[in-house]
Amino acid sequence: MDFSSVNWLAVIACVVISMVSGTIWYNPKTFFPMWWKVVGAGREQPGMNNMGMTYGLTALASAVQAIAMTFMLNALEISTAGAGAGLGFMLWLGFIAPTYLVNKLFAGHGLKIWAIEIGNHLVNFLLFGALLAVWR
Repeated sequence: MDFSSVNWLAVIACVVISMVSGTIWYNPKTFFPMWWKVVGAGREQPGMNNMGMTYGLTALASAVQAIAMTFMLNALEISTAGAGAGLGFMLWLGFIAPTYLVNKLFAGHGLKIWAIEIGNHLVNFLLFGALLAVWR
């Protein structure tokens, strides 16, 4: 792993993309009410006790994902937006979707919550792959 091959501005852009897409995805006018009805029923709003830590760790997680995807794109010598998005899709399909499926089923949350949560990750992985492939 050659960290000098990482475009740190592109990683920051991916973090911003992730935060913006999450804000839209989990907005009270989009999927938040359905998601919260199942996941948070009976509790106060998520992360309200320590919003700094919640957002900080969310941004860190997005940065780790973008850096890992950069290494994959470099190893596979992918340099087009379409191929980058394709890699993002395959990483999402192979790792994110099945992992979340198992977690949601064992938590008793069901397929609707699974679809909401993996949908946001799909958007991010497609955009990360496309952006990171072309912005070297």
